[in-house]
Amino acid sequence: MKKNFFLILLIVPFAASGQRADILVKNGRIADGTGNSWFYGDIAIKKDKIFAIGNLGGMKAKTVIDAGKKVIAPGFIDVHTHIEGDEKVTPTADNFIYDGVTTVITGNCGGSEVDIRRYFQMLDSIHLSVNTATFIGHNDVRRAVMGTENREPTAPELRKMEALVEKAMRDGAVGLSTGLIYIPGTYAKTGEVVALAKTASRYHGIYTSHIRSESQEVFAAIDEALNIGRQANMPVQISHFKIGKPWWGRSDSTLGMIIKARNEGFDVTIDQYPYTASSTSLNSIIPSWALENGREEIRKRLNDSQTRQLIAAEMLEDMVKRQRPDFSYAVVAYFEADPALNGKNISEINVLQGRKKTIPDEIETILGLVARGGASMVFHSMDEADVQNIMKYPFTMIASDSGIRQFGKGVPHPRGYGSNARVLSKYVREKNTIGLEDAIRRMTSLPAQKFGFTDRGLLRKGMKADLVIFDPAAVNDESTYEKPHAFSKGFQYVLVNGKVTVDNFIHTQVRNGRVLYGPGHHN
Repeated sequence: MKKNFFLILLIVPFAASGQRADILVKNGRIADGTGNSWFYGDIAIKKDKIFAIGNLGGMKAKTVIDAGKKVIAPGFIDVHTHIEGDEKVTPTADNFIYDGVTTVITGNCGGSEVDIRRYFQMLDSIHLSVNTATFIGHNDVRRAVMGTENREPTAPELRKMEALVEKAMRDGAVGLSTGLIYIPGTYAKTGEVVALAKTASRYHGIYTSHIRSESQEVFAAIDEALNIGRQANMPVQISHFKIGKPWWGRSDSTLGMIIKARNEGFDVTIDQYPYTASSTSLNSIIPSWALENGREEIRKRLNDSQTRQLIAAEMLEDMVKRQRPDFSYAVVAYFEADPALNGKNISEINVLQGRKKTIPDEIETILGLVARGGASMVFHSMDEADVQNIMKYPFTMIASDSGIRQFGKGVPHPRGYGSNARVLSKYVREKNTIGLEDAIRRMTSLPAQKFGFTDRGLLRKGMKADLVIFDPAAVNDESTYEKPHAFSKGFQYVLVNGKVTVDNFIHTQVRNGRVLYGPGHHN
């Protein structure tokens, strides 16, 4: 036995020295995703994995990429996306790929496909350029059982929702998401969410939430998210962490709640897009009770003069609380009924429609847009100092809160094109808000650890070969609020599961992304 053992030791190095890699990336600054300092080295890839890493001067390969002392990092993981419905339209996911993203997590804010198995089968059939994981969304689970009714579920209805969540977790969802400002999730009381979260927790899922308020009631909303996680005994991720008026400058207090919970041993993390504007539906500023039971019921309420006055009065009261002089902060991203309004703010549209420059008149303009089908919006609602303060917190991940963009359609939020490039250019290179290696950690190993992607997020032998190569002095977000349709610059190479997907700044049209299953997945 001893002779055989020593024979193996002699053979393995000899065999390894004769092996060839499929791809050799040489002469790069390797930022491995840990947050540690970069180091010079090479990376060899065989099939879909990293085969070797270090000084590989004698390594042979079919394809050699000279990084030219640029940074080699793990592919970025975008923890908060909304790609449902975009997959078949743009399966190459260009806006993500050109921003260095190799993995997206969708199903956020309570919105997802309900049948996760069927959704994953669809992804497997069309092949995206990015890897995809998903949450099961509370809003769509509730809608499947109760429609959009504003009431508590009966015991049988709650059991049906729990069964849908359980099936989704067994089919591979990474956890449960809520969007507690959206219909019908906003109608759910905390106990309902806890019950569904407990179901996801049994399969080691994560609870992520677009909390009930990010402005006036933000402290109570954060507390609710933490309590749901504690009661369900599961990790929590708070989505697009921010603070709006009237609490600008109070991000120390909201972050303090997260820090306190972590110091107590509770696994809570946050994500952020690096902009001072948010983006969501125009309906989000309409009182939730007015949105019950779908579009036709909304129209009926708006056509009833007394009900319309109640809606307008509540909206006016909300504006007073937010200390806003008008609705110029709200810009139309896409209005299907009249695309000519895309890119204009509510105050401008109000004047165009011949109304006076008053908040009540602007509310009437908003109600008119809602009656015509609503619009997707960009809301300029945050303060730059708070954005930077939140970014400095070491357990803040970077996210886009975006779908797969159709190039040229509408005037969407620029975060869909440039979130990662913006962090690397504005907040690392220009403002020194965070360091380069730490920024990469927020985009790679931190989300991989949180979401259980044990074979991604780090540059290590045996890990999946998701890589980005970029020049930190040249990377830049080109997308702006005025002209959002512009891909990020500077990501020279992007590899997804060992396949070159961006080759010298050009998307190769390779679609080598895979479905990433959650820990409760049962075949």
